[in-house]
Amino acid sequence: MSDQEAYRVEHDSMGEVRVPEAALWQAQTQRAVENFPISGRPLEPALVHALARIKSAAAQTNRELGALTEEQAGAITRAADAIVAGEHDDHFPIDVFQTGSGTSTNMNVNEVIATLAERDGVEVHPNDHVNAAQSSNDTFPSAIHVAAVLGAHDLLDGIAALHGALSSASTTYADAVKSGRTHLMDATPVTLGQELGGYAAVVDRARERIEAALPRVRELPLGGTAVGTGINAPADFAARTIARLNEATGEAFTEARDHFEAQGGRDAIVELSGMLRTYAVGLVKICNDLRWMASGPTTGLAEIHLKDLQPGSSIMPGKVNPVIPEATLMVCAQVIGNDAAIAFAGASGSFELNVMLPVIARNVLESERLLANASRLLATCVDGIEADRERMRRYAESSPSVVTPLNRYLGYEEAAKVAKRALADGATIRDTVVALGYVEQGRITEAQLDDALDIESMTRTGE
Repeated sequence: MSDQEAYRVEHDSMGEVRVPEAALWQAQTQRAVENFPISGRPLEPALVHALARIKSAAAQTNRELGALTEEQAGAITRAADAIVAGEHDDHFPIDVFQTGSGTSTNMNVNEVIATLAERDGVEVHPNDHVNAAQSSNDTFPSAIHVAAVLGAHDLLDGIAALHGALSSASTTYADAVKSGRTHLMDATPVTLGQELGGYAAVVDRARERIEAALPRVRELPLGGTAVGTGINAPADFAARTIARLNEATGEAFTEARDHFEAQGGRDAIVELSGMLRTYAVGLVKICNDLRWMASGPTTGLAEIHLKDLQPGSSIMPGKVNPVIPEATLMVCAQVIGNDAAIAFAGASGSFELNVMLPVIARNVLESERLLANASRLLATCVDGIEADRERMRRYAESSPSVVTPLNRYLGYEEAAKVAKRALADGATIRDTVVALGYVEQGRITEAQLDDALDIESMTRTGE
């Protein structure tokens, strides 16, 4: 802050601080801004909005319990609701890498609400009124859980879009026969629809895992205050506040079953992050398969074509790359890295408090947001798939692995001899079986040979 910049003087328990005149925050926020010039990145707005939701609900509870006047509660609620609406996002500048409890951001929200209330003509103190019956140690982790649950809904919508696209494409290409591949080598035939259906199942299992983790994330530490004992909070403060929070969000948050577990550890978020990582791992497989199948157009597999979106090279005219799968792969790399950080941070609970809350908040909310957006984008890519049915069938028919059904007639070793001879001669498996005299010897009839080498039937074995 330069000497020429307009500022006002604010004070807190440590003394006076100069604050930019236009800022809605007060002294404690300004100290944090100056103390943590680390990444230049503030916390996700979703976390700030979740904190404001808690402040709004808490104000109404405190009014009922006699800790706030009607005017104070109303002013706090109006200010908090404006924050939830995103009207003041620029006034939450504190770096992600701050005090491990998130106290700085909790006070940032308290101070902005107090300033807005004062502009509304009501005297409100950030600690005594906005933070009444609360501690950063229970409100900040509660806000992480609220934001993560609300963010999960958007993610699940994105997952549903991708699942729908893959399921639809699976139906479209249910009869498109292609070569299967194991170890990146030719294997017995499958259909493109079967592969796409497998991808759809990967996505749907991710939905199941995320939904299964959410009930534990819906448990809020609110009411534990400083160390889990609930000091300075009325006995029914948390229950009343959470009920109001549910009414405002349409959610089903509950009070933590054990406040010491809820504040000392972050296992529910670690679990949710693990489900996000698992989804990212599945997306890596899907995106890499799409890239392999679309490789070419003349020297790769070229089994499918992905929609052309932009030039792929600054020097090679006409080159087009699979940019959506590539972008999704980078999202997956970020999510997997975020999960590693969350796991480390989740293990950093010392006695009654985890002290890496802000980085947990940043990473889990970023992972949800990135995966939600990438899922929708990848769905549009899947919708644009065009399969080269003729090329896929030609690959399947020319694969030496189609010899596999002949095992029951010729035995494994003789069938392997057929496959190697056909590959060396550039001949079909059928012609090679005939040329080697197996039909003449009565080992197999021509009708049996035709039936065994029907590639469509190979994709339906076991039905």
